[in-house]
Amino acid sequence: MRLRYNKNAGYLYILPWVIGFLLFQLYPFFMSLYYSFTDFTMARPPRYVGLRNYVDMFTRDRNFYQSVRVTIIYSIIGVPLKIVFALLVAVLMNMRIKGINVFRTIYYLPSILGSSVAIAILWRFLFNREGVVNNALAFLSIGPFDWLGSANWALFTISLLTVWQFGSSMVIFLAGLKQVPNELYEAARVDGAGRIRSFFTITIPFLTPMILFNLIMQTILSLQQFASAYNITGGGPMKATYLYGLMLYENGFKFFRMGYASAQSWILFMIIIFFTLTVLRSSRYWVHYEDGGEEK
Repeated sequence: MRLRYNKNAGYLYILPWVIGFLLFQLYPFFMSLYYSFTDFTMARPPRYVGLRNYVDMFTRDRNFYQSVRVTIIYSIIGVPLKIVFALLVAVLMNMRIKGINVFRTIYYLPSILGSSVAIAILWRFLFNREGVVNNALAFLSIGPFDWLGSANWALFTISLLTVWQFGSSMVIFLAGLKQVPNELYEAARVDGAGRIRSFFTITIPFLTPMILFNLIMQTILSLQQFASAYNITGGGPMKATYLYGLMLYENGFKFFRMGYASAQSWILFMIIIFFTLTVLRSSRYWVHYEDGGEEK
């Protein structure tokens, strides 16, 4: 009787999560699939149109291809830079010096502040034509650059914002660095290996599972990015920063084309699955585990 009571109590504890999952995740997930085959504008009931939304997307919507191109370039710029920067900072934060926990907290703060409007305003202040960055470059007789107003620089500039929010990746790398046996470094020093060689022959192989995880998660996040383009550039100039997430938002909540936006969201879902499976497929060639084997 007591076992049954504990079992029922467990179900009761997870009931709020189950209700939230069904109402706010699973139900919208399947309803968006249904709406993607309808002409739904929120002003009238959904009207079934078959594959028309998908056909129009691939044959008539020039913004679709522009947003896909911009989003892929954004990911190619931002994701590797973020992972490399997070790894380098994690190596520094792994050093045994006095007050290191304070530095770890400070370096994690940008990720807590996240993609708020305040951070977007700060980024515009830093990178506008008379901003802090151009003033600093002026001392070196460089620039000024129109970071946010030039189609050549705007996408790179907002990509730096996601690099700046490296805290979560840094924490994962830092946890991985704690698991690397010191005996391996000592043996490498005995064999005459320096710090750089030890980093590439010992540290990097041990961190490949964390690199894989961060690569997948950051790729997914970058493909869904919306806030940086919306708050800083509004998709301009000349749609140079017109990310896929911004296109989704405009079609759904600016033009009220919910059916069309739902179709675009499912295409994004397919793109994310494709890149995720591609990375996972490639991991068998470069991800190493502590037992000395590779992913099968």
